[in-house]
Amino acid sequence: MQTITKIHKVAAFTAGELGGNPAGVMIRSALPEESAMQRIAAEMGYSETVFAAPTGDGWRVRYFSPDGEIPFCGHATIALGAVLAQQNGDGIFPLTTNHARVTVEAQSKDGQGSAALQSPATASAPAPAALVTAALALFGYSLADLDDRIPPAIANGGANHLVLALASREQLRAMRYQLADGRSLMRQHGLATISLVHAETLQRFHARNPFASGGVYEDPATGAAAAALGGYLRDLDWPHGGAIDIIQGEDMGAPCHLRVEISRQAGSSIRVSGNARMLGD
Repeated sequence: MQTITKIHKVAAFTAGELGGNPAGVMIRSALPEESAMQRIAAEMGYSETVFAAPTGDGWRVRYFSPDGEIPFCGHATIALGAVLAQQNGDGIFPLTTNHARVTVEAQSKDGQGSAALQSPATASAPAPAALVTAALALFGYSLADLDDRIPPAIANGGANHLVLALASREQLRAMRYQLADGRSLMRQHGLATISLVHAETLQRFHARNPFASGGVYEDPATGAAAAALGGYLRDLDWPHGGAIDIIQGEDMGAPCHLRVEISRQAGSSIRVSGNARMLGD
């Protein structure tokens, strides 16, 4: 396995030649000190930077936002997979996070790549009423704005996300909130993001993910939240037909496309895939 000391910049979940969520990727023979990883992530300014080092048959990984460490990040995992494929050839790469063993399967050629992650195990539970009330107030929504088919829930596919399904695309487009208030709410309840979604069809969703807990107003594409949503839809017996597509980032001018494959086994890993584009070092 080859290691590098520079930081790669990779856009993950791109929509053709456009969009994507940029992530920093640093691969070294050993992980830097935690304070150094936090400093680098803050200097990068991306929603996440992933750090990886070879260990055993795979890679030890940690994820940092500008404001702190997070347990799992989907788009940074896709970005890491693209770099690992570029450095080591196409393949399946085992990854050890702080809490789970996952994999990313990736291919790379001429600065373009694709990757598919297998998330940690998934779980979901109804969201507490007080949290739902506070979250709706944060965005200026009401209970009448929600899609009754997808009740508010705490969904986990490596990290906790509050899922709020909106009844219309227009309500999703109008999303606004105060960053400091969002950070306080998310940290109080241990949320990585609040996942605002709209079901255009049974298999096509639009999503927006405020990430105030990490100091970021909104993530253009959120693979961990996509995995959590996939697990929650399975728990709901949603007629997903085995997979859904998530369109994200359009309202930010950074269109992204995430493919979410949902197996039948309750609680099992969710496969989230997309394209990646190298932005430079």
